[in-house]
Amino acid sequence: MPKRLLLALAGTLMVLAGAARAQVDENYNVVLLTENFPPYNMAINGKNFAQEDNIDGIAVDIVREMFKRAGVKYSLTLRFPWDRIYKLALEKPGYGVFVTARLPEREQSFKWVGPIGPDDWILLARGDSPISLASLEEARKYKIGAYKGDAIAEYLAQQKLEPITALRDQENARKLEKGQIDLWATGDPAGRYLAKQEGVAGLKTVLRFNQAELYLALNKDVPDAVVQKLQAALDQMRSEGFVDEILNSYL
Repeated sequence: MPKRLLLALAGTLMVLAGAARAQVDENYNVVLLTENFPPYNMAINGKNFAQEDNIDGIAVDIVREMFKRAGVKYSLTLRFPWDRIYKLALEKPGYGVFVTARLPEREQSFKWVGPIGPDDWILLARGDSPISLASLEEARKYKIGAYKGDAIAEYLAQQKLEPITALRDQENARKLEKGQIDLWATGDPAGRYLAKQEGVAGLKTVLRFNQAELYLALNKDVPDAVVQKLQAALDQMRSEGFVDEILNSYL
């Protein structure tokens, strides 16, 4: 076969392959999972299962706009518990979960889009508590409540602090108020928002021990082109001030 014909045929195949990839991208659907994690994600009715328009929150508003701008189709479900939806995103092609901390030990397990918002790690105490801390090590002698499966709880366990975990983080606000725990390891602003929703007031921050950013974690099977479109859309939203506007509207 003449060389020119071979080159022409190769060029045609490349164009067809590119068109096929574009078609895949156009019809690709991401199954998004989230949890009740106010003010970032929450069911409008306050229950542990919701779908599509029955979910709101800072991250939900940002993710919806991000997918819209990227032109990527998705479905959205809020369910419980966190361990389950995290495992689904980890194992099932085309799935994603948000929001979650992007930690070194998780880096290779997902493809990441973000950051979506901040999540400082803090220890809260009752307003009348005499506890004063200069380091996390000093908290070792106290009973610390945390959220099961959350990055904060995992970190405390790695540090041998043995947190007492709850299935819902807002349970820790009540436990702290009742004296069942001495300290509550949670995120900021999430902890303050949850305490307010539970009617628990007067809590004080006794230690801020880490700063983290929250992300959308996508299964490694999600095409790179989809991830890049989503990241580009989010970057544009942030540059326009859209992300800050959403954050400020909830806090």
